[in-house]
Amino acid sequence: MEVSAPRGSFTLRSGSEPVVLLSAGVGATPVLAMLHALAAEKSSQPVWWLYGARNREEHPFRNESRALLQELKYGRSYIQYSRPGPSDQKGIDFDAAGHLAVSAFDEIGIPHESQFYLCGPPAFLQELTADLAAWGVPADRIHTEIFGTLDAITPGMKAGTYSPHLPAEPSGLGPQVFFARSGLTLPWNAKYQSLLELAEACDVPVRWSCRTGVCHTCETALIAGDVEYDPEPLDPPAKGGALICCCRPRGEVVLDL
Repeated sequence: MEVSAPRGSFTLRSGSEPVVLLSAGVGATPVLAMLHALAAEKSSQPVWWLYGARNREEHPFRNESRALLQELKYGRSYIQYSRPGPSDQKGIDFDAAGHLAVSAFDEIGIPHESQFYLCGPPAFLQELTADLAAWGVPADRIHTEIFGTLDAITPGMKAGTYSPHLPAEPSGLGPQVFFARSGLTLPWNAKYQSLLELAEACDVPVRWSCRTGVCHTCETALIAGDVEYDPEPLDPPAKGGALICCCRPRGEVVLDL
């Protein structure tokens, strides 16, 4: 079995703001690690554990998460079952029937100023991310990780209502990046973590899944130039290619996008 070190940017931010760990299904796995970290350091931050499952039989880490919350001075939980079983007890196994929804956050006392960490299936993330934004949570306080993949789009094909364009923010000061098929050229901006993020800011159609150099879904022909990786991919791309989800330009680059 091949394994690697943890990778990606879905990690706890430093600070004293309340923390909301929001997950569904097996999406509990990475936020459980965050809960372990908060418990290990005896964090004094308010910590919310919000979790959605079908029923008690499909509620992983039930006892483990409860034990960790008891180690925190301000640890709280809110559990929802979409289909409670006949033996599932409200108030003991779960707090409410149904699906997790931002519309209930005021009632259960979730602070707006929290740092929100979401992990779960794509539809779960899309709905809750949009609802958190509508609830007034700034984008830089919403952190997500997908368990599953999003629908891919074909590289080089313009999406229905979008055309590639320059980003709204001021230009960067880095080397020129050429998106050949899209007919777009702009200087690299160090605010972006990867060439994929730059392409997304320009509505250049791309394919991606893992965003950490594992799956190679984002592999793109590098027509000219060179790139550097952070993190290093598990396996290098084919000769003449680049994994744009985890690389930045070393100098001027031309991508087949």
